[in-house]
Amino acid sequence: MTLMNILARFTLATCLALAVGAQALAAEEDQVTQIDRVVAVVDREVITLNELKDRINTVLAQMEKQGVQLPPRAALEKQVLERMITDRLQMQLAAQTGLRVDDAQLDKTIERIAEQNKLTLPEFREALEKEGIIYRKFREDIRGEIIRARLRDREVDSRINITDAEIDNFLTTQASRNEAQDEFEIAHILVRAPEEGSPEELQKLRAKAEEALKKLKGGADFAQVSASYSDAPNALEGGNLGWKTSTQIPALFYDALKLMQPGEVSPIMRSPNGFHILKMTNRRGGSSPLVIQQTHARHILLKLSEVVSEADAKRRMDDIKERLDNGAKFEDLARQYSEDGTAASGGDLGWVNPGDTVPEFEKAMNALKVGEISEPVRTQFGWHIIQVTERRSQDMSREAARLKARQEIKARKSDEAYQDWIRELRDRAYVEYRLEDKY
Repeated sequence: MTLMNILARFTLATCLALAVGAQALAAEEDQVTQIDRVVAVVDREVITLNELKDRINTVLAQMEKQGVQLPPRAALEKQVLERMITDRLQMQLAAQTGLRVDDAQLDKTIERIAEQNKLTLPEFREALEKEGIIYRKFREDIRGEIIRARLRDREVDSRINITDAEIDNFLTTQASRNEAQDEFEIAHILVRAPEEGSPEELQKLRAKAEEALKKLKGGADFAQVSASYSDAPNALEGGNLGWKTSTQIPALFYDALKLMQPGEVSPIMRSPNGFHILKMTNRRGGSSPLVIQQTHARHILLKLSEVVSEADAKRRMDDIKERLDNGAKFEDLARQYSEDGTAASGGDLGWVNPGDTVPEFEKAMNALKVGEISEPVRTQFGWHIIQVTERRSQDMSREAARLKARQEIKARKSDEAYQDWIRELRDRAYVEYRLEDKY
């Protein structure tokens, strides 16, 4: 999970949903105070009943905001406790290995969340506190999200390698499927089952999957059944996987989905991970060729430094522009004056795609006609003079397809590797459940 994923999750609506949990907890505390107790031991730490209640109230508030039918309380308790155990193990590993987020980094992230909600930081904080959200706790929740995202990147995502051969095979497989460009919006329920479990254990787990499927066929809400039965990481979010192309999903899923219509639920499918149920909520066709306008450009760059002031660099650039206007060759002056790595080739940048350069440079470059030379342009790198030598429309479908293939392969590998890593983390840890203990 990237930092952008984290930021995308925290809209103001999501943040305010947390208030319901906070208010519900406060209401409980106003009544008879109960003695707290331990509901799980995670290595040398414990999770208490009050912590579990707090998290459950937050999850319930989010489900109500999303209009999701609530699952039975007992099923929700187990799901939430499992998530808390997983989070606690990750935070323990992060602390042991020195992975931290300091207050300055945290403040910048919260400022960006506020900006996404079109609020200043004081306004954002006031909006949270008006709804009963304790700002200090909100900060620590965000800190935990960032730490876990960075831990996953370090322990899982950074170790994933994708070869050109894998991309070639991916594209070949994609081309062999008639519906390869189709996209499916799907939701997923997983009843996790060991590949080599005993017949009795597998029969019990399959019966659980069959019970979930029966409820779905009886008209039960998929999100509610997911929250009650699924062992997938996004069970409490309704099991929604979003839009996926046929190549982003396992062949097992694709073979079922290509025969389904929107709104239909698949039969139970068995994989090494367990028993799966899919729901297709929508379907759409493929994309058209990607044609973009490329610009062949060159530039001269003068950088700023401790010995070269802004005024000195601008004055030198104005002199160079005057010489160009009087007929000097652009490539000659680039070789003589440019402080960029392209100086040896006369400042040649080659074919530039949209988004390849910083916005100030791209805006100035796009405003030029072929052969035209710009006035000096200021960017974060210094002062530039730009010349456009050619323009063309280029079909980038092949390059875009390879880039998309790389991203999809990485996403699939990342999800699989993350689940394996979480299981290994659990296997190495001491976890004792006490949720069923009575006073």
